Amino acid sequence: MNARAWGVLLVLSGAIFLEGIDVAMLNVALPAIRHDLGLSTGVLSGVVSAYVLGYGGFMLLGGRAADLLGKRRMFLLWLTVFLVFSGLGGFATEGWMLLTARFATGVAAAFMAPAGLALITGTFPEGPQRNRALGVYAGTAAGGFSLGLVAGGVLASAGWRWVFFAPVILAAIILAAAVPLLRDETPPARPARGSFDLAGAVTVTAAMLLLAYGVVRLEHGGDGLGTTLLVFAAGAAALIAFVGIERRSAAPLVRLGILRSPVLVRVNAAALLFMAAFAGFQFIVTLYLQELRGWSPLQTGLVMLIAGIDMVLAPTLTPRLVNRFGTVRVLFAGILSAVLAYALFLPVAEDWTYAAMLPSMALIGLAFSLAYGPLTTAATDGVAEHEHGLAGGLLYTSIQFGTALGVSAVTALSASQLTLETIRAALVLPAVAAVLAAIVTAFGLRSRAAATVPVTV
Repeated sequence: MNARAWGVLLVLSGAIFLEGIDVAMLNVALPAIRHDLGLSTGVLSGVVSAYVLGYGGFMLLGGRAADLLGKRRMFLLWLTVFLVFSGLGGFATEGWMLLTARFATGVAAAFMAPAGLALITGTFPEGPQRNRALGVYAGTAAGGFSLGLVAGGVLASAGWRWVFFAPVILAAIILAAAVPLLRDETPPARPARGSFDLAGAVTVTAAMLLLAYGVVRLEHGGDGLGTTLLVFAAGAAALIAFVGIERRSAAPLVRLGILRSPVLVRVNAAALLFMAAFAGFQFIVTLYLQELRGWSPLQTGLVMLIAGIDMVLAPTLTPRLVNRFGTVRVLFAGILSAVLAYALFLPVAEDWTYAAMLPSMALIGLAFSLAYGPLTTAATDGVAEHEHGLAGGLLYTSIQFGTALGVSAVTALSASQLTLETIRAALVLPAVAAVLAAIVTAFGLRSRAAATVPVTV
C-alpha cells in the first residue's frame, strides 16, 4: 500500500477506535458522574441507554445513507456531530444534558461507522490489500473497547469530564486528516429524483428505536414486564410495516433480497452473540472488581489491559491464519477462545488474584484478534459494492443490539443484590452466548462462501 492508502487506513481506523474507546471510558467513569451530579440510578442507566438508542435506532438508516448520499460526505458530517456533542457532554450540569448528548453521539456513530467500513472496502481492492486493511481496522476497533477501560480509569481520576473532552481532541485530529485524504472511490447509488424511500426510512428507524428500547428495558427483569412486551410488540409491528413498504417501493431503502443470504444472516447472528457475551462479561466483571472488591477504576482497567493484544495480533497473525485456513475456521477458533475465557472465569472467588484472572483476559484478547476481523470481512462478502454501507449497517446493528442485550441480561440477574453468588450466576450468560455463537458459526464450516484469499503481510 502507498502512503495515501496507509493515511486513509489510519484515519478510518482512528475513527472506529474513537467509537470503542468513547463507550468504554464512559462505563468506567459512571460512578464518578453519579457522585458529582447526584444522578439517580435510573438517570445513570439512561446515560448508557441513550447512546444505545441513538446507535441502534439509526444504524440501518445510517448504513443506507452512506450508499445513497456518499460515504465521504456522511463520514465527515457525522464525525463533526460526534465531536460537538461529545464536547457538550463534558459541560453537562444536569442529567438531561448528559442524556441528550449521549443520544446525539449515538446517532452520529450510527451514521459514521457504516460509512467508515464502506470507505475501507471501497478504497482497498478485494484480495490481499482489503484483507490486510480490514485486519488493521478490526484490531483497532476491538482495541478501543479494552484500552478504553484503562484510559477511562486514568481520565476519571483527573475528573470525569475529561472522558468527554478527550474524544473531542482525538476526533478533531482525525477530522483534520480525513478532509484531504478521503474520497469516494465509487459514486453514490442515488435513487431516481423524487423516489427516496421516506416511508421506509421512518418505519425502519421507528422499529429499531423501539426494539433497542425494549432490549434496554430487559435489565429491569420482571418489573414493568407488560410495558416491555408492549414496546417489543410495537417494534415488531413497525418492522412488519417496513417490510411491506419495501416490497412495494420502486426504490427501496433496503433491498430485502440481501437478507436472504445465509452467510450474511449467519455472520450477523454470530456478531450479535459474540458481542452480547463480551459486553455482559465486561459489565459484570467491572461490578465484581469495583463494587464487591473495592478496586479503583484504574485498577479495573489494568485488569483488562492484556485484552489489548488484539491490536497487535489482528493485523499481523490473523491475515496469515485466514490465508491458510479460511475466514470461517479462524472465526470459529476465535469464538472458541471466548468460550474458554468465560468458562475459566465461572468459579471466580472473592479473593481471586490478578494471576487467576489473567488466562481469561488473555483469551479474550485472542478471541477478538481471531474473530472481529473475519466478522468484518464476511459481512461484505458477496455484497455488491454499492450496498457495502447497508451491509456495514447490518453488522453494526447486530453488534450494538448484542452489546445492549448482554448488559441488560446480566443486569437483570444481578440488580436485586450484588453478591458473589449473583455474579457467578450472571457469568453463565456470557458463556452460553459464546457457545451459541460457536454453534451458529459451525454451520458455516462446510460452506465455500468465505473462500480463502491470499494475504500479504
